[in-house]
Amino acid sequence: MSTRVSRLIADLRQQRRQGNLRSPAQPGTSKAVHSMRGQAGSMLLEAFIAILIFSMGVLAIVGMQASAVKTSADAKYRSEASLLANELIGQMWVSMARPDPPPAQPALALQASFQSGGGTPNAYTTWYAGFNDANPGPSILPGSSANPPTVTVDPVTGLVTVTIFWQAPNEPASATPHNYTVAAQIR
Repeated sequence: MSTRVSRLIADLRQQRRQGNLRSPAQPGTSKAVHSMRGQAGSMLLEAFIAILIFSMGVLAIVGMQASAVKTSADAKYRSEASLLANELIGQMWVSMARPDPPPAQPALALQASFQSGGGTPNAYTTWYAGFNDANPGPSILPGSSANPPTVTVDPVTGLVTVTIFWQAPNEPASATPHNYTVAAQIR
């Protein structure tokens, strides 16, 4: 070996003994170990972010489920209202098919028997008592006692308009009630 290289090795050994020079085998001197110290805790941070994203997804699914339940209940009430309105119109058709005795003015007979708002008991009051939630028994449409259905009969044309109202149990009383309207011409 050349003297110059020997002298350089001797100087390095002396600096190492004095503590001025660290050996590459000592911890904290290599670049890989130094870069890992800068990343300490990053896996924990990534786990927290993954949990946050997962939690937001679960909350979104819960919100969609609540919306689906509300929409399903509204569809149920709407189909019940449709069934009730069609039931009343069917009763009107049957009453006009074979009247005994036949009325001189059929539309006036319909108006007397089925129009709402009259004080005397008629076919309307019997029909309404079947689903009114103020009566004992199962209620088909909630809020129907506070919002009774309206039935109008035009005595000239025989145009019948049935509007049924309801209000879901979870809605405030001050909310506008839902409605279903059907019109038919009966002659």
